[in-house]
Formats: sequence, C-alpha cells, structure tokens
Amino acid sequence: MSVNKVILVGNVGTDPKVRYFDKGSAIATFRMATTERGYTLQNGTEVPERTEWHNVVFWGKNAEIVEKYVHKGDKMYVEGKLRTRNFDDANGIQRSVTEIAVDTFEMMPRSQQSSMGTSAPLPEDTTADNLP
Repeated sequence: MSVNKVILVGNVGTDPKVRYFDKGSAIATFRMATTERGYTLQNGTEVPERTEWHNVVFWGKNAEIVEKYVHKGDKMYVEGKLRTRNFDDANGIQRSVTEIAVDTFEMMPRSQQSSMGTSAPLPEDTTADNLP
C-alpha cells in the first residue's frame, strides 16, 4: 500500500493565474507559502524562521472558484497529491517542477487569519448541556 497526500495551511503568495481550454475547462495555479516559526535551543542557538514555497494547481470548478475568491495574502487549507512533471524550457533544456494537485480546499475566514498560531483556552465546562 502507498499514500500520496499533502496537507498545507499557508498563505497565498501570488494572485491565481487561470487558463481556460477549448472545451471550457479551467486550470488555476499559484504559489503558496508555509512558515515554520523560529526558536531557540536550550544551548542558546537560535534557529531562524523558515518559509517553504509550494506550487498548487486547481482544476475545473475548483479553478473557477479560486479565480473569483482567492487573492494574494489569503490564508488557505489545501489537500492534494504531490505531482512532478517534466517540460522543456525556452532554451530546449529539460526541467521538472513539483506541484500539489489540489483535491479539496478551504478558504480561511478573515477572523481566523489574524489569530492563526494563537490559541485561546477553552472554558472549563464545555459539555453539551452547558453550550449556548
């Protein structure tokens, strides 16, 4: 058995680039950034913040939704598969690119975007009987 699944929560780095094909199907692509916070080791060594950039690809109806609602700076949750494809560049040199072929995604509300990375303590009594 094997599994090819990628889950990212990060920031949209560029406005989506959308292309339509002859039969009306769409493809949307953009770069997405995920950042690991920096920290200090017990011996005092500082490990800096690290940002990774990911190429994400949306197809069909998902691409059309992305075109309308996703913008640079938005925070998103995406799930998909890791794909690598080869192509020849303008000089005829063979290149490869690794992308996330997105299956499902969720756009994070503005209120969650500002509070990502922080957590508020839950009330002590959160049983179903005591919820509003």
